[in-house]
Amino acid sequence: MVICRKIKLKISGTRIEYSKTMAKLIKLIWDFKGPEAAKIAEHHSKHLLDYANSEKHLNKDLIGTEAINNMQSLAYIVVEEEQMREVRDRLKPHRGEYFEQPTD
Repeated sequence: MVICRKIKLKISGTRIEYSKTMAKLIKLIWDFKGPEAAKIAEHHSKHLLDYANSEKHLNKDLIGTEAINNMQSLAYIVVEEEQMREVRDRLKPHRGEYFEQPTD
């Protein structure tokens, strides 16, 4: 189970407001819709993994896909808050969420 605290991030801007009590990880998300959404999301996650391999400071374990339904899927990468601006500007995600790792 993954717990996400959703907030709005201004992806195209340079200013992000957040509470200091929020998590330190951000999930950058690309949305795909249509009958081929799952395949496209899976393909996009391979490109995210390639990017993470080229950038040694990124965690390769926090890259993946999620199927919302049979017509909508998403690909994501989770980065530290300090890395978010650089990754956001290079990869142009559709949206972002604060991410909390489960404490099992």
